[in-house]
Amino acid sequence: MLCRGVEKRFHHYEHRTTSLRELFIRVARRRPITVRRAVFTLRDFDLRVERGEGVALIGDNGCGKSTALRLIAGVYRPTAGLVETNGRLAAVIELGVGFHPELTGVENVGLYGAVMGLSRREVAARREEVEDFAELGDFMREPVKFYSSGMQARLAFAVAVVCASPEILLLDEVLAVGDAGFQHKCRERLRLLHEQGVTIITVSHDLDSLGDICRRAVWLEHGAMRMDGDLATVVDAYRAASA
Repeated sequence: MLCRGVEKRFHHYEHRTTSLRELFIRVARRRPITVRRAVFTLRDFDLRVERGEGVALIGDNGCGKSTALRLIAGVYRPTAGLVETNGRLAAVIELGVGFHPELTGVENVGLYGAVMGLSRREVAARREEVEDFAELGDFMREPVKFYSSGMQARLAFAVAVVCASPEILLLDEVLAVGDAGFQHKCRERLRLLHEQGVTIITVSHDLDSLGDICRRAVWLEHGAMRMDGDLATVVDAYRAASA
């Protein structure tokens, strides 16, 4: 996985014309109809992750961690720069994303598998394992719109790590939701995937748990990379700066 010179720019709207009356007034007075300014959430982001690496993105809220993950996942297109991934990619970057709320858990497993390019036979072969891992019982036959955040986390993680069989796995605070037993189960599965050579890039504020799957950390600050190196070294530096 490679990011080279990546930038992501959003627009912050300071004023928008909201009525015909205001539109006519602004046109008559030759004022701009919409006033906006560019806001960079990521600048000059360079990151190379080798196959089988476990990398943690850390930093304060708003520093660009989740934006970086969404760029790698292909949810966002970079304003500038290059993002390259090689291999089957699965992402759990926001609860409910990728699920159709009106479909049941079982139906969403089939939908996810189809999006990942799996055949119906492949999805059917993995469905039972997904259900066993998610431990949702009869709720697998209920529409996802009735799921709690913890139930959505269970289903999202299960389809990502079991149904997709990823070579690259992206996680954004997914282990912050759910009970302690399920979190432990997820960490054990992540350790297994890591041992099998799956590349894992994760965003988490739970710095103490990162050592299970990550040996490297990237510290982002105000949309730029401040430090990249050994997990313990980077985490210690981040904590010292935040103290």
